[in-house]
Amino acid sequence: AGAVLQTLFFSSVGHLKELPEAELKLGSLVKVKFEDIKSWSDLITPQGLVGIFAKPNPAKMSYPAAQLTSSLPLLLICDNIRDPGNLGTILRSAAGAGCEKVLLTKGCVDPWEPKVLRAGMGAHFRLPIVASLDWESVPSNLPAGIQVCVADNKDPGARAETASVPRGGGRAGSAPGDPKAPAKSKPKAAPEREDDEGAAGVCIPELPAQYYYENWTRTPVAVVIGGETHGLSPDALHLAASTGGKRLVIPVVPGVDSLNSAIAAGIVLFEGKRQLLRRRHEKEDERQTFPGV
Repeated sequence: AGAVLQTLFFSSVGHLKELPEAELKLGSLVKVKFEDIKSWSDLITPQGLVGIFAKPNPAKMSYPAAQLTSSLPLLLICDNIRDPGNLGTILRSAAGAGCEKVLLTKGCVDPWEPKVLRAGMGAHFRLPIVASLDWESVPSNLPAGIQVCVADNKDPGARAETASVPRGGGRAGSAPGDPKAPAKSKPKAAPEREDDEGAAGVCIPELPAQYYYENWTRTPVAVVIGGETHGLSPDALHLAASTGGKRLVIPVVPGVDSLNSAIAAGIVLFEGKRQLLRRRHEKEDERQTFPGV
């Protein structure tokens, strides 16, 4: 996976027999008492092994061939995700959905923090994760022609002139007060309005909205998931507007304010996967039906 072993502490030689010998030769092996490992580990029942690895460089990491062949033109941008459990779960969902890459902006928790690693269940070693990006450098980490969409909690039936957008943008999930589908306004003209909190000079782009289960994967797409405390940042909304992006709304019953960010990410990413795979299968069927076309 590209992680380089530096030191491995073990309590029993039997544990070493379960590990690849070639990898063990790369680091130092230190036998210690199991009581020491218990005191170092934050697990109640540790396995008897504690390893210290160099933090992997995403550019130098290798990934499973099955993961690479199954990846889709679907990227994830995490905007100020601060909870370690949420970020780990989001990374796990991104790997399962076949995301091509995950970008973490500054303000997100360190993806290599122990709780994130545990919640990720190996996702860190299955797809590239680029961390600590400022918003100015995010576009350079995206492929050309990509559309950026945001998961938002704004009621899609609400009229633009009465809608309220908090400073940090919305959180995923919306209680639809109007059963009508969201207005499909054209993305090329994204009007702006001043932030509700009156912050001087802060304008929020008005993005067209649609439900997450409607088609939004005609081109390669990146999805932005905001943190639960502040929601989407103005920078995320401006990036989406600059690419002709949309707000993807997950409808929830009235009285429910929003969804957990990890749950929202899973819903949107796997819907994106469903749409992309359906389009891929339709193209394959067309080639088989009309082989000369």
